[in-house]
Amino acid sequence: MTQKIRVGMVGITPNRGFSSIAHMPALQSLPDFQIVAVCTTCQESADAAARHYNVPLAFADPVKLAQCPDVDLVTVCVSVPGHYDPVMAAIEAGKHVYSEWPLGRSTEEATRMRDAAVAKGVCHAVGLQGRVSPVICYARDLIAAGHIGTPLSATLFVNAGNWGATLDRAYQAYFSNGANMMTITGGHNMDALCFMLGEFRELNAFAVSQRSHIPLEGTGELIPMDVPDQLVVSGILGSGAVASVQVRGGMTRGHEFLCEIHGSEGDLVLEATERASTQRQELTLRTARGKGVPLAEMPVPDQYRWVPAGTPKGSPYNVAQLYAKLGESIRTGAPMSPSFDDAIARHRMLDAIMAASRSGQKQVMG
Repeated sequence: MTQKIRVGMVGITPNRGFSSIAHMPALQSLPDFQIVAVCTTCQESADAAARHYNVPLAFADPVKLAQCPDVDLVTVCVSVPGHYDPVMAAIEAGKHVYSEWPLGRSTEEATRMRDAAVAKGVCHAVGLQGRVSPVICYARDLIAAGHIGTPLSATLFVNAGNWGATLDRAYQAYFSNGANMMTITGGHNMDALCFMLGEFRELNAFAVSQRSHIPLEGTGELIPMDVPDQLVVSGILGSGAVASVQVRGGMTRGHEFLCEIHGSEGDLVLEATERASTQRQELTLRTARGKGVPLAEMPVPDQYRWVPAGTPKGSPYNVAQLYAKLGESIRTGAPMSPSFDDAIARHRMLDAIMAASRSGQKQVMG
């Protein structure tokens, strides 16, 4: 493929939502991509989005977008309960596909999407953007190179401000929809931890809902809630490090994100630089080796940045990093990660967390 990779976006509205604040500016910054089509739930809003972003094609049906011969790659940015149909439509049409995380409402649903993509031979990517964060990729390589010696322990703390005294999206209150504090905030952050230190070999967990009902922002309507708003996980990672994870719902002060990794020869610390999701910001990385040596910030080498220098920081940056990697996979056939396979691994980990919490028994991962 010598021409630009032509993208059709499912789920895009002007100036609102992750597709608008992250995917659109990310793609606009990458010279190898061209946004040629948008799709929303009705033709009127699709036409408005197309005019706003100066995109030539507008659809109200994701099947028709996927079947359009001018589209090479379909990006699915709708809410999690709506991922399955447009993803499967893209695969059926033989188009490459990028779906946001969580991939599906369940592991079973995600597996059906992965199996269909493999059978069709299309490239597939999932929005676990921590895996393409320059800081996290650099930290992973430092650990693998023995910079801190043998990893001994890891402590991960994450704040999830959305799941507090109120909730801004009603569908996120219901576990069956697959979009909640554990799957979104927990999934993204534990994926980054496992990317650096290996998958959980075994784990114990408490996934706790401390509220049976929650008011919706704006209306105050009280709706039932059966999803966790507090999560604690402990276990042993593939590297052998003992891990402790806490995802805290609703806190608006204190640390947004903190990951401390202790090794036999040194330590490594990742911290947030702004109050936003981990994968949507530039983290800081500090390390130290030897007794009495203070932590010092380590700048990330340029080799971990795959996007143009003018790529917007914040939410678009790691999305652009992921698209750059996906573009290489589409053009060269190189393996893609994060892929639907990575999504299934994360879904299975979340299943184990819920099994551990419900049974009170340690889960050994296969």
